[in-house]
Amino acid sequence: MRILITNDDGIYAEGIMILATSLCKIAEVSVVAPMYEQSGSGHGITVHTPLRMRPLEQSHDWRSWVVQGLPTDCVKLAIEQILDDKPDIVVSGINHGPNLGTDIIYSGTVSGAIEGYLYGIPSIAVSITEHKGDFAYAAGFVRDLCCKWQKNMPANPIMYNINVPSGGREVIKGVRCTQMGRRWYNNVFELREDPHGRPYYWLSGDVDNSGNDKETDVWAINNNFISITPLTADLTDYKILSSLKEQNFTF
Repeated sequence: MRILITNDDGIYAEGIMILATSLCKIAEVSVVAPMYEQSGSGHGITVHTPLRMRPLEQSHDWRSWVVQGLPTDCVKLAIEQILDDKPDIVVSGINHGPNLGTDIIYSGTVSGAIEGYLYGIPSIAVSITEHKGDFAYAAGFVRDLCCKWQKNMPANPIMYNINVPSGGREVIKGVRCTQMGRRWYNNVFELREDPHGRPYYWLSGDVDNSGNDKETDVWAINNNFISITPLTADLTDYKILSSLKEQNFTF
């Protein structure tokens, strides 16, 4: 089994190192990840600057390449140029912090998995809910899932967004299969000045997790369950589409 790993926290992040260490026990692992942190990059790609890549010399049990680009760039470059064979699974993470609800729209971690999914590869995005947590437990959970897929590889592309409570085995109550919840931000744009007196804005704000029921990923994590949310890249609103067709919608 061949597994491609990427992330949005950068090639030297703790989460991706622990994930690769865990998965190389069951598979041939290749790591292709950004040189710098790319949190919040969404599904961006590099089009106006050169996309640079180089292999890393290291003593690990996996191969690594670092890319001066975004998570989506990394997956594209890995599949199209770097790897000799198409991976069986793409795993993006382990992200330092949650990717819940509407956060996934902005998430570079989730976008890494989406790109694998678009190539027809079973893909996983995995995050823990705090920047410092039990990465080893989350990595072991993903490894077990990959082993299940190895025995019965999905016939069609499938993509999971997985969030794991940071406390690990001691606090986790179980696993819930969830839908995308609501996670909104009360945005605050703080006006500041640089050393030359030129204005700029710094984005901050509080998270609003209200309105999430037991079916959502947000509720699961807030109640110490691992959440597994199956995702699709098809953004079509089929209900509205059907309505438009019924109305014979024209201009």
